[in-house]
Parts: sequence; structure tokens; C-alpha cells
Amino acid sequence: MRERMLAGELYIADDPVLGEESARAQSLAHRYNTMDPTDSAGRRAVMEELLGAFGEDSEVPPVPLRLRLQHDDRNRTFANWNLTSLDVARVTIGDDVQLGPNVQLLTATHPLDPDQRRDKWEAAEPITLENNVWLGGGVLVCPGVTIGENTVVGAGAVVTKGLPANAVAVGSPARVIKEL
Repeated sequence: MRERMLAGELYIADDPVLGEESARAQSLAHRYNTMDPTDSAGRRAVMEELLGAFGEDSEVPPVPLRLRLQHDDRNRTFANWNLTSLDVARVTIGDDVQLGPNVQLLTATHPLDPDQRRDKWEAAEPITLENNVWLGGGVLVCPGVTIGENTVVGAGAVVTKGLPANAVAVGSPARVIKEL
């Protein structure tokens, strides 16, 4: 099921292996959230274990971090309070990305067919934030979205489709209002 999930195919969400991986990630996030905020070495070690790699100049405030599975390396990226990353598909975050408070990166999708949903089938599509993206507070990024380099997304926007590089986008659904 993990391979199906990572490939963006339908998979059984309550697969035991996925459950173990999710529990491990939640345990590490809990450890991170309950650590002394001044223990930067300990916090970094937990982030490296959780994410596989963590950029040298990157920072995630200690409370609360909510993750489901693992992420890629980040370099000089800042995630403000209450980042939610439902990363059952790959979430790629480039260098120098700024994530405002309450940003949600949601890769999970569900079938429209009610029988498939009842039988616990789901799927996911990756999210990519290219270098130097800035997501304002409360931005929600939907499955399958790529946000191009240097793009700024205004607070509260809902990004349902990819955004080009060097743009400013706002609204629900997010739309480009200015080129940079």
C-alpha cells in the first residue's frame, strides 16, 4: 500500500504498515512538540529523524508541529506556528521558503465513489513549493499543486491549481493578480 500511496494510486488508508509509519511520525512530532524550546540540538535531531534531513539554517517552532509521514530536506526554510502537512504523497519544499502560521499542505484525495470511500480507499497527489515561495497565514494548498519559484500567495488563499513562478496570487480559489 505504501508504494501505491507514493505513486498517487488508490490505496487502503488503514494499512498496518502505513499505520506503523504514521504512528512513528506522530510520536516524533509529539516528542518535538514537548521538548524544551531552548534545546535546539535536540529539536534538530528529532527533525532530522522525522524528515530524513533538515537544512542547516531551517527552523520550525517547537509547538505544534503536525505531520503524518516523512518530508524531504529543507534549506533555509521557515515554517511558522501550526503547520499542517498531510503528506501521504511527497511534499517537496525548496530553499528559502516562508510558511506563515496555520498553513496547510494537503496531499490526500478521496474517491467520489461512496463505496470506495466506505471501503477506506484513498489516494494522494504530491505538492511542490519551489525555491523562495512565500505562503501567507492560513494558506491551504490542495493535492497535486506546484507553486513556482518566487511566488507569493496571500493570506487565507486556497490554492487548487498550480501557480507560475514570479507571481502574486490571492483568493479562493487562488488566482494570479500580479507578476513579479
